[in-house]
Amino acid sequence: MQDIRKAMEVLSYQQKPAKTTEEALQKQYNFWNTQPVPKMDEKITCNEPIEPDKSSEEIRQEPYSLPPGFQWDTMNLNEPLVLKELYMLLNENYVEDDDSMFRFDYPADFLKWALQPPGWRRDWHCGVRVIRSGRLVGFISAIPATQRIYNHVQKMVEINFLCVHKRLRSKRVAPVLIREITRRVNMVGIFQAVYTAGVVLPKPVGTCRYWHRSLNPKKLIEVKFSHLSRNMTLQRTLKLYKLPEKTKTPGFRKLTENDLPRAHKLVAGFLERFDLAPVFTEEEFRHWFLPQSGIVDCFTVDSGTELTDLVSYYTLPSTVMHHPTHKMLKAAYSFYNVSTKTGWLDLMSDALVSAKNNGFDVFNALDLMENKEFLEELKFGIGDGNLQYYLYNWRCPPVPPQKDVKISSNALEDNEPFLGFKVNDDPMLDFGDRQAHQGAASTESDMLA
Repeated sequence: MQDIRKAMEVLSYQQKPAKTTEEALQKQYNFWNTQPVPKMDEKITCNEPIEPDKSSEEIRQEPYSLPPGFQWDTMNLNEPLVLKELYMLLNENYVEDDDSMFRFDYPADFLKWALQPPGWRRDWHCGVRVIRSGRLVGFISAIPATQRIYNHVQKMVEINFLCVHKRLRSKRVAPVLIREITRRVNMVGIFQAVYTAGVVLPKPVGTCRYWHRSLNPKKLIEVKFSHLSRNMTLQRTLKLYKLPEKTKTPGFRKLTENDLPRAHKLVAGFLERFDLAPVFTEEEFRHWFLPQSGIVDCFTVDSGTELTDLVSYYTLPSTVMHHPTHKMLKAAYSFYNVSTKTGWLDLMSDALVSAKNNGFDVFNALDLMENKEFLEELKFGIGDGNLQYYLYNWRCPPVPPQKDVKISSNALEDNEPFLGFKVNDDPMLDFGDRQAHQGAASTESDMLA
């Protein structure tokens, strides 16, 4: 009986997405074992591609074959009706929490911001349609990105928004989507990618945890995003999370067009502290950081002679499912924060005040970069799921999420490195499962195991 029980446990591990490294070591990753990614048990001390770049003759010229009845569609997101189709596909099929209480609700303008940064390509917006009806039932995207991995700068893409209609998840469309976007990216001479997942796949380069800060605790409790702690009344909870009505840091103001060159330099200098970080051009920085209503907010501290600090967050609402009153949860996601003169607690307290005054219900942040300096002190609560970071066709030593010790820029083996990575909720980096609200949502990665 004990042997049968063990066999059933192993079978169960292999059939469901792995949430921990221990579970992942029990799984047989039939799809990922065919891809240029490190093995789960691989010990890595180098920093290099897994496979060499391919010549144009080595790259498949024809699109991969889809199951009968489906066809590829290169989507024109500048067409309002096409953008609405993508919005509907993601809204109804993308990410929801384990209890099906919340579902990401990406506004159309947010999708254009996420999918059309400088250098975007239409052929990297890859859709799947039903031939008979023309209905959009699958999607995957890539956007250009430059990442610094330890002391090496690499041109690559960020993969995001892998989504297959719920009714088609037995047809194994997701692996074909991944192969096809890989082919299209390879066609322009790019052979590396970055992506995230809320489950463990071969092999994470880093792992982070989401933390949540209540801004509207009454609403969060009513929709069951959070709950009253033991021995806590609603009134005491409201008092606990109460914020000042106004920001208090002198010179704290919204970022403007004229600030961009100085702000770009400030952020770039800060990111040099980390061993896995994006490298932004001035044009890219403008796209990602210049405030846009309902999409991204960015504030700086202006001393009068220089910009000394910066905070930013983007907007990602979620549909509240099955609630008679509340239909939407407005969440702010911490983007990039830089502290050089203003202390972390004062700086991020002002970020929380600005978000509260802009009508946000919750402020989410990952424990990467230097965020642990303020998370507990500012009453963030730890979430119960992780977000894993992955590099495609690249192997390097693992990168812990926060700065634990001071290291040199070229440390690979002897010191403890750390992440300085963009997460557009990662909405920008998702590849399969991702962290959603209080837990890790289950979407396409279970098909890829």
